[in-house]
Amino acid sequence: MTNHVCSECGRPLDSHDRHVRFRLPDPVAAASDQEATAGTWMSHDDPNISVMMQVPNVGPFVRCLLPIQLTGGFTITFGVWLAVHPDDLQRAFGTWWEPEYSELVLDGYLANELPVWGLLGAPAHAHVVNEDHTPVIDRSSVPLLSRLLTQEQAHEELLASLPDRKAC
Repeated sequence: MTNHVCSECGRPLDSHDRHVRFRLPDPVAAASDQEATAGTWMSHDDPNISVMMQVPNVGPFVRCLLPIQLTGGFTITFGVWLAVHPDDLQRAFGTWWEPEYSELVLDGYLANELPVWGLLGAPAHAHVVNEDHTPVIDRSSVPLLSRLLTQEQAHEELLASLPDRKAC
């Protein structure tokens, strides 16, 4: 019988490789009407599946993936929002479903606070790695975010900060 528990932290192994999706950018979540603000545009009817949104007096956002490599060969991938310039949102929208999407590059600011590390507002760079997925954040000028993107992280503190898998 295979051991289904991590020898490092004692948690079930299936809780180590996870995708955690933020429903809204933090500035939108803090707005009184959130995504229901008059004049809000989203790429889909539901913010859970939207990949782009613009909220008046808050800003434009594009969903990106932010992978964190954990010790033991595991990965937590956050589905975060990147605050972008309005021109970049228009460019993303114009290419999202086109062959040119594979060349999309975005520079912006992390619009979600990450568990354990925070980093809301950290500059981030994203590009398309797989045409069937949202862009991936791969670098930042902020040393902490840069380390998170390039070095393995001990997994216990992060896993302990995430909601129960059933709640995600």
